[in-house]
Amino acid sequence: MFLLALLGGTGKETDEDIVRRFCAGDQRAFSELTTRYQDRIYTLCLRWMGNRQLAEEVAQDVFIALYRSLDRFRGESKLSTWIYRVTINHCKNARLRRQRRAQDLHEPLEGRFSDGDGPARQIPSPNPGTETGVHRSEAEKILQEGLAKVDDDHRDILILRDIQDLSYD
Repeated sequence: MFLLALLGGTGKETDEDIVRRFCAGDQRAFSELTTRYQDRIYTLCLRWMGNRQLAEEVAQDVFIALYRSLDRFRGESKLSTWIYRVTINHCKNARLRRQRRAQDLHEPLEGRFSDGDGPARQIPSPNPGTETGVHRSEAEKILQEGLAKVDDDHRDILILRDIQDLSYD
């Protein structure tokens, strides 16, 4: 830090500096970017997906996509704006995939599979599991229910502005 202060630097690299380093072949730059954005991306995924495990999976997919496409970032917007857009797109796609899978299930809820192979199915209890209260507070439930009632575009605005505390720009 002393050397940076002596040279007139602040010691804090901008997102653009990190992107330039990554594009120049510095793999550590992506680690720095991951550290800088991991909490924000995970939180955004959690608000969209409403499930911690799904949020972790989608966030991991987001970072894989960012790694593969960061060299194509044109800089026409802030890097954070681009990252949030990639994250939201991944959340929307993951939700659509889950909905399609749920619609394509045509097997009986109880009994055996149509080919008779495999164990008998059982309907799970509708009661919440014992760890539900530990993993989710009442405020999170209310927030998720409210977000589920809002269309995608308005959900984007609410999550990014009021939950992620970003500006309207």
